[in-house]
Amino acid sequence: MKTTGVFYFISAVSIIGAHWTHPLFTFNGQTSTEWQYVRLTTNRWTGDPLQDVSDNQMRCYHQAIPVTSTASVSAGSTVSFSVNSVIGHPGGLMFYMAKVPSGKTINSFDGSGNVWFKIYQDAPTYDSNGTPHWATLGATSVSVKIPSCIPAGDYLLRVEFIAVHGSSTLGGAQFYISCAQVKVTGGGSKNPTGLVSFPGAYSATDPGILYNLYNWPQVIYPSISLQFL
Repeated sequence: MKTTGVFYFISAVSIIGAHWTHPLFTFNGQTSTEWQYVRLTTNRWTGDPLQDVSDNQMRCYHQAIPVTSTASVSAGSTVSFSVNSVIGHPGGLMFYMAKVPSGKTINSFDGSGNVWFKIYQDAPTYDSNGTPHWATLGATSVSVKIPSCIPAGDYLLRVEFIAVHGSSTLGGAQFYISCAQVKVTGGGSKNPTGLVSFPGAYSATDPGILYNLYNWPQVIYPSISLQFL
């Protein structure tokens, strides 16, 4: 089993060196220009990940709220973030949403407070040898369905990828994060519970953040409940 795992890692070397951002947003069958609906991130020039889970940039990976347009999306529709290169590391993908609170506008809301709820997460599949296979490794875009039951309104839609190739050491996990501004139309009246904050939702020692990729243990992601699947 160990030999198989080492072979898998070596075979992926050609694509696991890249860093990336998520500047493009696709909805209603149309793809935006770069950063049209996605808030401009701190790493827009370098692609460097965030590695401190206590940093306020864990919200949307920006230091100040940039001027960004808002995409009108239907509840129940599927939207996508495209990367500027390729998802070049093994790891887990998650999506969160946060409804803009009363008294705020989407252009003034920084994502602070207990406002975030998780709508999607993935995990690797394992073959008969116990070797993990990562669905997003090498991908150029990732998609999620907007829950059909959430109320209409303005939301931040947060994509988060946790790269685990260096996460066997404390602070070694790499977070690739972006937020799109969306106006959800249609929908229902189900409000999420168990809301979390960023920072605050994660600890540096959470399983799946402090994680030894090369021993092939089962991935256990931070214990934030999924809602509205």
